[in-house]
Amino acid sequence: MPMRSKAPSLVDLCVRTVIDNLRYLGDVGETDAELLGRILPHCTVDQLMHIEKSSKGRDLTTVTDDLWKNFYEKQFGSQSANLVIERMKHKKFSFRWLQLYEAKLKDIEEAQNKSLDRMRQLYKETDAHKQSRQVRLCSKVPPSSNKRSFGCGSYNVSNLKSNIMKKAKIETLNSREVKNIAAMRKKAIQREYSISPLMRPRGPSGGDSASSSKVMKPMGRRI
Repeated sequence: MPMRSKAPSLVDLCVRTVIDNLRYLGDVGETDAELLGRILPHCTVDQLMHIEKSSKGRDLTTVTDDLWKNFYEKQFGSQSANLVIERMKHKKFSFRWLQLYEAKLKDIEEAQNKSLDRMRQLYKETDAHKQSRQVRLCSKVPPSSNKRSFGCGSYNVSNLKSNIMKKAKIETLNSREVKNIAAMRKKAIQREYSISPLMRPRGPSGGDSASSSKVMKPMGRRI
């Protein structure tokens, strides 16, 4: 005949029920350590931490110390856990693995905060360096009537162009080539004026004919 499986005991049913509802478990009070040894290994880190903090007045080290050591190794590595064990042996002093776990979390959080602070500082320095290299806007300064200002300030672009053109024109007029061309033109004009009177034909002017007629008339009367 086939053997029938043994029916679970009431304690087993209670343990299974508690394991299925660990998210609701808090203060374990005076629960038997043997039962806790069957229940608590099924907890997550957050659930076990909640039970530890909720069970005030009860030391669960005998049940949870090995559990916390396993969590330490899983989260921070077995090498880090072995280093802690060696230090405790060297100092001949031991800590609860829950305390070591919380201390390690605090160290990591402080290191992350320091790293974030350094990153913020580097970002501020980089941003300040970029801002210093950018062009700064200056207050408007009215242009001087006598001198041109090439410093920081606002000026009229058209006036600047006009002054540049005037300066270029003056420099061009004062150049040796332009002076030579002007001198050559002046000599050519003078030469034209000096030659033109000689080339004009001379004839009796109106005044001379009138005077001659006046002289000849009395001679006719005398004859």
